[in-house]
Amino acid sequence: MNDWQRKSPLDWETYVNKMVKVAAIEKHEYEGWVLTVDPISASIVLATFLENEKVSISVVLGHAVQEVEILKEGDDEMKQRLSCIFAPEESKTYSPDELEKRKNNLKTWLETNHIPVTEQGESGRTLCVAGVLTVDPPYGPEECSSSNEIILSRVQGLIQGYLEKQQ
Repeated sequence: MNDWQRKSPLDWETYVNKMVKVAAIEKHEYEGWVLTVDPISASIVLATFLENEKVSISVVLGHAVQEVEILKEGDDEMKQRLSCIFAPEESKTYSPDELEKRKNNLKTWLETNHIPVTEQGESGRTLCVAGVLTVDPPYGPEECSSSNEIILSRVQGLIQGYLEKQQ
């Protein structure tokens, strides 16, 4: 077991979101931004930004790591870029005001189409459709939940059609 593998997860966490140079066995060297370190194998996951906004991901296995040198600290913009690498393309973050607007618009549209809808939960963030289906933020078809598959499918289709008309 090498020195890198003996470190604790808290030690490894200090490398996350930093540009590093990793010296590995057989004189291999790797450079990139640390996305994470696997706490079991001590393997380092590195991201390198290429042209055209493409990203290259490399994994340096923990047993091969000999030395890790921090080259540069990540600023807030870089931390944001790194955190979005594995996020699905459609996962957009909404401000509380945008979520409230989306909820109110969907609720109004459902009511206009004679579909009974109420707000649930202590903050009223969840919409309840006909007492058998719920829609959570950000109020898209994927956030619908119901034990009745027929109702689930139909309401998801309605919401999908509504959202496509909005764009």
